[in-house]
Amino acid sequence: MFAVECADGCIRQCTLKGKKLKDIQGYYNPLAPGDIVEIGTDALNDNQGQIIALIPRKNEFVRWNVKGRAPQLLAANLDYLLCVTTPAEPPFRARFIDRALAQAEYAGIEPVIICNKCDLTIDDETAARLDIWRALGYRVLRVSARSGQGLAELAALLAGKLTAFIGQSGVGKSSIINALDPAFTLRTAGLSEKYGRGTHTTTKGILLHLSLPNPTGSENKLPASVIDTPGVRRFVVHDIAAEDLALYFKEMKPFVGTCAFGMSCSHRSEPGCRILEAVRSGVIAQCRYDSWSRICDEIISGSWND
Repeated sequence: MFAVECADGCIRQCTLKGKKLKDIQGYYNPLAPGDIVEIGTDALNDNQGQIIALIPRKNEFVRWNVKGRAPQLLAANLDYLLCVTTPAEPPFRARFIDRALAQAEYAGIEPVIICNKCDLTIDDETAARLDIWRALGYRVLRVSARSGQGLAELAALLAGKLTAFIGQSGVGKSSIINALDPAFTLRTAGLSEKYGRGTHTTTKGILLHLSLPNPTGSENKLPASVIDTPGVRRFVVHDIAAEDLALYFKEMKPFVGTCAFGMSCSHRSEPGCRILEAVRSGVIAQCRYDSWSRICDEIISGSWND
């Protein structure tokens, strides 16, 4: 059953019509927030209906669901993907963001990196990684849902757009949304004392319509649509071959095909590898190369780590 927001303002509970629609591209879930569909209403109950067609998507953000052994659609038709992390509580996980960035590049979605809980101390290693992403051309915002730091800049970015939040459990995606629009009181929770990880308070993706403060000071609020996705502890890229992964790392892409061994270069040990030369010279950060290498190994082996 899917909740569908209709043009008349009614939210109808709808089932999928037909086996063909249920098997859309073999997804773990055939539809996600942001999808646009056609429905037929129930003649006996105006609050119910059937989804009869899916309007072609302009993009889709997907991860590989290891437990379900199928691609899982998290959001569709996005303007931005907000990759949310924290300097601590839960611990900073740069490789999680690197995976999400690669998947966003593959999908043709503009990612934005949000470092929440910036009222906490940011250590030098975390600050350095944020600077690396910023130098690559990614927009990086430091915010605090608790203190309000950076929320005005974030609100200006979201206005008039459809944006999805992605991040591990406990990074504060729901807290940011609550802070942006106090009309929302999405459920939040603390961290597990034993593991320092977040607990899942958002159990399925949901599309929300926010009213944001106007930076001009006008009382007229600015509309924005956001998708709050469930917290993800392990993000596994989908549909990206190991030999193509470098195309989705911004700093590596210009070197692909220019190595001595051309497109057959594995970028691991070959003489004349332009990517390895760029790593040695500091053009490509060692930590980003290490992320690329680890993701490649995971794709090849089919074994994924946190």
